[in-house]
Amino acid sequence: MSKKKKITIGIIAAVLCAILLWFLFGTFSPFEGIRKAYYKKGELISLADTVPDIADEIHLTAHRGVNLLAPENTVPAYEKAVKLGYYSAECDIKQTKDGTWVLYHDPILYTRFQKFGAVGNKDLKTIKSYPYKTGAAFWEYPNLRIPTLDEFLDVFQDTETRPQIEIKTSNYDSLLSVLDAVKAKGLEKRAIIISFDLDQLKEIRKADKDIELWYLVYKIKQKDIDEAKNLGNCWLSADYGMNNEKSIRMCLEQDVGLSLWTVDKPEDVQKLYNLGVRYIETDKLY
Repeated sequence: MSKKKKITIGIIAAVLCAILLWFLFGTFSPFEGIRKAYYKKGELISLADTVPDIADEIHLTAHRGVNLLAPENTVPAYEKAVKLGYYSAECDIKQTKDGTWVLYHDPILYTRFQKFGAVGNKDLKTIKSYPYKTGAAFWEYPNLRIPTLDEFLDVFQDTETRPQIEIKTSNYDSLLSVLDAVKAKGLEKRAIIISFDLDQLKEIRKADKDIELWYLVYKIKQKDIDEAKNLGNCWLSADYGMNNEKSIRMCLEQDVGLSLWTVDKPEDVQKLYNLGVRYIETDKLY
């Protein structure tokens, strides 16, 4: 056998082995026992214990809810965020085939429900029939179903935690229905609507001049700061890993609100605090 063939066979074997391991142990594994081991609860890190001198000044956003203790983007994950006193709790919304906004992040349903297809090609009744097959301690919630936007907003009634809604679709025709849902619950002064799509935020701002918006960006640039200023009552929410002291200070020095994601280490919180950052999105901190 030639050296080239041996290398080719080796590469193929490695790829097949990786696929098998992912099938057995990863998100896509159909074996519940293995999934339970993979999705056991994680441990949150207390700012009060690790950076006590600044903990009270840091405003934490729970990324997709407290996803270390319950499946992400579910009602229990947000109930835990409220109980633990997070400043805000972020969700991702997409529309079902019949036009209902539901909470879901991934492009396909298989990662959470082991069902084929996407949110956009299933009606609400169908998608509500799927129990969660992955996510932190998913087995503790046997009747847990995908929540609608209305069900998400209900969690924040009469609480101090702010609902933060990331629009994950490009359907401009239904944007105002998100705003309507927020107003129907009386949360327009507390809810935050966020998006990577600047045009979506502009459409929402046309309809409501007051609601708080956050423009999601990766690396902070001057044009992003300018866009946030033009929108009014608009913050930047930026990728922590792609920004440095210079870009962070550039934003803060121009009086534009700033939150950084995703920050999971107390030492990084301290570093950002020293730069003037007070708002952080996290998967692990409380």
